[in-house]
Amino acid sequence: MSETRDTQKTHAKVVIPDEHAMISILGSRDELLRVIEKSFRADIHVRGNEITITGPPDESGIVVRLFEELVELGRSGAELTPDSVERSIAMLRMSSGKPAEVLSMDIISARGRTIRPKTVNQKRYVDMIDRHTIVFGIGPAGTGKTYLAMAKAVKALQEKKVNRIILTRPAVEAGERLGFLPGTLYEKIDPYLRPLYDALHDMLDPDSIPRLMTAGTIEVAPLAYMRGRTLNDAFIILDEAQNTSPEQMKMFLTRLGFNSKIVVTGDVTQIDLPGGQDSGLKVVQHILDGIPDIHFSRLTSADVVRHKLVSEIVDAYGKYDAAMASDPRSTGNRSRGRR
Repeated sequence: MSETRDTQKTHAKVVIPDEHAMISILGSRDELLRVIEKSFRADIHVRGNEITITGPPDESGIVVRLFEELVELGRSGAELTPDSVERSIAMLRMSSGKPAEVLSMDIISARGRTIRPKTVNQKRYVDMIDRHTIVFGIGPAGTGKTYLAMAKAVKALQEKKVNRIILTRPAVEAGERLGFLPGTLYEKIDPYLRPLYDALHDMLDPDSIPRLMTAGTIEVAPLAYMRGRTLNDAFIILDEAQNTSPEQMKMFLTRLGFNSKIVVTGDVTQIDLPGGQDSGLKVVQHILDGIPDIHFSRLTSADVVRHKLVSEIVDAYGKYDAAMASDPRSTGNRSRGRR
């Protein structure tokens, strides 16, 4: 990269190593180049294997680093898409890490695609799962808390680091008294556990899942069925943990056995517990914070990997809740849960 300056603008040049890398960076019919041009107040010109950037110094510097990161991403084998380019730009603007390190981190490859973190916080969360026995992933909907944890569980099983995966959720709306619902036991609990099955089907051959469940290698069960057990040699995930009581959270965490790992995920802004009951996920943060080998990973709307509007919706609700909390006239008029 070469650079010259005047009082208003920086003129920089990036040399791309080969034609294949240039095609990958620009995208089909310059699709990725258009994404970049819309994101910066700089003029970007491509000629041969050279890219020239002219614009304000701060903007030009980020564009230069962006192209360098995209070259690294291409070398790693990661697919360059409009989404990955936009996420790279966001990371560079926030100076929150190297996009090539985040977006090229493979967790598992399954069913024709590779599961990777897409934000710096997601990568830190995945790293903490490797480093700690118990990890709490706390954040809004769409931040990949459960999905990434399940990818790590499947990888641990495939590498024979654990003998089984145990996935559990509280069945709050049934009060965990599932006998009141029609059908067999599995029909009763299916609505609460279906999201976990859906994620499993993304990561494993669907035909293998019934066999693994019959053998006990994978278990999906409501939280009430964890009581009285000691879970050894297992990767255990508790999902929707904001809907546990403090007593249930303690019961679950004390199921931890030898050579096991626990990941607890939840969103403390979406509590569905009845009657103003305390959330075990809220309480546990005060009780266990600072204990070695337990880590709390907190994700935000910036880590949402669903439709762009989801992040904006999360932020809008956060602002609304903050405004209502600061207005004494709003007391008693707010819904406790967010669905």
